[in-house]
Amino acid sequence: MESFMSKMLFADLIPILVIMAIAYISGKKNVFQEGQSQVLNKLVLDYALPAALFISIVKADREMLFENATLSIISLVGLVSLFMLSYYTVQWFFKRSKAEGAVCALVAGSPTIGFLGYAILDPLFGTGIETGLVVAIVAIVVNAVTIPIGLYLLNAGKSSTDPNAKSQGNALLSSLKQPVVWAPILAVLFVLIGIKVPTQLDPTFKLLAQANSSVAVFAAGLTLAAYKFELDWEIAYNTFFKLILMPGIFLAAGLFFNLSSLTLQMLVLGVALPPAFSGVIISGQYNVYTRQATSSLAVSVIGFIIAAPAWVYLAKTLSH
Repeated sequence: MESFMSKMLFADLIPILVIMAIAYISGKKNVFQEGQSQVLNKLVLDYALPAALFISIVKADREMLFENATLSIISLVGLVSLFMLSYYTVQWFFKRSKAEGAVCALVAGSPTIGFLGYAILDPLFGTGIETGLVVAIVAIVVNAVTIPIGLYLLNAGKSSTDPNAKSQGNALLSSLKQPVVWAPILAVLFVLIGIKVPTQLDPTFKLLAQANSSVAVFAAGLTLAAYKFELDWEIAYNTFFKLILMPGIFLAAGLFFNLSSLTLQMLVLGVALPPAFSGVIISGQYNVYTRQATSSLAVSVIGFIIAAPAWVYLAKTLSH
C-alpha cells in the first residue's frame, strides 16, 4: 500500500497539481491573454480528447464485456443514475440552471478514468485482464454515455434560456455533431461489431491524444486563474459527491451482487477518481459553471490522496 501511495502521489497527482499551479500563476501574471484558454479548450475538446477516447475504447474486447455482464450493468446503471442525481441535486440545493447542472454532473458525476485509470490501478493491482476490464467498462460508460448525455442536457439547457430557443431535437443533433460525442460512440460500435482498427494507425491517434491530458490540465489552471477560488458549500458538496457518495454506492452494489474482491476494489477506486477533465474543458468551452468546475477538480485531486487508500482498504475488508 505504501508503494502504491507513493506511485500515485508522485507519478500521477503531484504532476496534475504542479501543472495546474503553473498555469494558474501564468494566468495571474497575464502571461496568457484573456481568452487564450478557450483556444486550448477547443484544441482538447474537438481534437485531442476525441482521439484519446476513440483509441482507448477500440482496444476493448467485445467478448470480455459480455462475459462480465454484471460488472457492465452495475457500471452503466450506477454511473448514469449518479450522473443524473448530480444534475438534479445541484439545481435543487444550489438553484443552478439546467445548463449548469449538466456541467456539474460532467464534473462531480464522472471519474477521470481515461486519464488516470491505468496509472492509478496498475501499481496496486497489476496489469492483468481484470484491470483492463474495469478501466475499459467504466471508460466506455463515462465517455460514450454520460458525456453525450451531459452535452445534450447542456445544449438543451442553454437553448431553453435563449430567446430563439431550439427544439429538443436540435439540441440532440447539436450534441451528436461534436467529435467528443460521436468519436466514443463510433468506437463502441466498432467494439460491439468486432471491427479492429489496424495497429498501424495507433501512432497517429496517440500523437494527437497525448496532448489531451497535459493541455486539459493546463487549460483548467488558466480557467481557475480567471476566477476567484473559493471553497464554498457547493464545491464541498461536489467533492463529497465525487469522493464519498459515488464510491460508497458502488461498494454497496458490488457487495450486493457478489463481485469478486479484486474487481470490487478496482471498481470502487475507479469511480472514486477525481472529476473527468472533459467536464472542466466543456465548462470552459461553453463558459458555464467554470469557477465551480475548476475548483471542484482542484479540491478533489487533493482529497483523493486521502480517499483512495481508505476506499481500497474498506472494499478489501468488506469483500472478504
